Amino acid sequence: MPNIEAKLTFLQSPASYGPLSPQVELIETHMSWVFLLEQRVFKLKKPVRFPFLDFTTLQAREFYCREEVRLNARLAPGVYLGVVALQWQDGVFALVPDAQLPAPGETVDWLVVMRRLPRQRMLIEMVASHSVADKDIDALVALLGAFYRAAPAAPISANDYLSRLRHEQTLNREVLLRPQFGLQDVRLAIDRLDAALAQCDDLLRARASHGHVLDGHGDLRPDHVCLLEPPVVIDCLEFNPQLRQVDPFDEVAYLGLECDMAGAPWIGPQLVAGIVDALGDHPGPSLLHFYTAYRAMLRARLAMAHLLDPRPRSPERWPALSERYIARALLALDAFNQTQTLQAETP
Repeated sequence: MPNIEAKLTFLQSPASYGPLSPQVELIETHMSWVFLLEQRVFKLKKPVRFPFLDFTTLQAREFYCREEVRLNARLAPGVYLGVVALQWQDGVFALVPDAQLPAPGETVDWLVVMRRLPRQRMLIEMVASHSVADKDIDALVALLGAFYRAAPAAPISANDYLSRLRHEQTLNREVLLRPQFGLQDVRLAIDRLDAALAQCDDLLRARASHGHVLDGHGDLRPDHVCLLEPPVVIDCLEFNPQLRQVDPFDEVAYLGLECDMAGAPWIGPQLVAGIVDALGDHPGPSLLHFYTAYRAMLRARLAMAHLLDPRPRSPERWPALSERYIARALLALDAFNQTQTLQAETP
């Protein structure tokens, strides 16, 4: 049975994809190896297990490859082209499209195949080049608004919704308060987010009870938005349905936060206003500020979690990034407290 190293060697060779493949670029993430060709992308899931996913069996990797294709068709139609089997026969690998199975070889892994998107049209790149226009965000709102209107309500109770948010805060404390990290203002931010979570208890329960928690995307970041005409959004969280169970305004606040952090603070308010109109729903400014702070602290924790890996990549990067998110969370919590004060003073 071929090992991972043999699979990666084969998949990094342009010849593996046919005679017209000039080169292959490899990108490694926590959960996948991604092979970029001129017009196609092939994604191989790592045989890893984390608290939120398990890709350790061949059957699981096949299932989640197929789920990735199915679920991403919602916001990226025509981008996810299907799955291919990585087969092994007589000491030779071959990539076999799903439509040609069964085939004589033994399937030793599965890959997702995507159409390669133009990097210069990714939202994160367009923010960096200051080339995002109002019409681009309006088109993104139209896509997301239609998606959220069609999305089914998540089968989650108000108690479970609150429990998940509290659990994330427990993880924030566990990771971010480690003495070896010495992060600035982290305890203040965590304590203030705890207080805001308690103050939002009724609002959050109402969101879940009234069917406003949906089967959404789960990781709505500018890295995953491509401003084609019409735009597409890729890389939803296929591996854990609970992580896709979100309030649309949580997702939109998250996208606005990431655009702000990248240098485009104007995008978030336009997104929120558009989704309010599209859904005929407004959770109120307090909850929007809470969701922004909540996502900022989650991102701060995920940044520092890189340093818990046995061999972290770019270890010097993560503390400074985490402190940027902590500072942004405190700004959102200041706005939250101001909103709460105004509401208390209003007769």
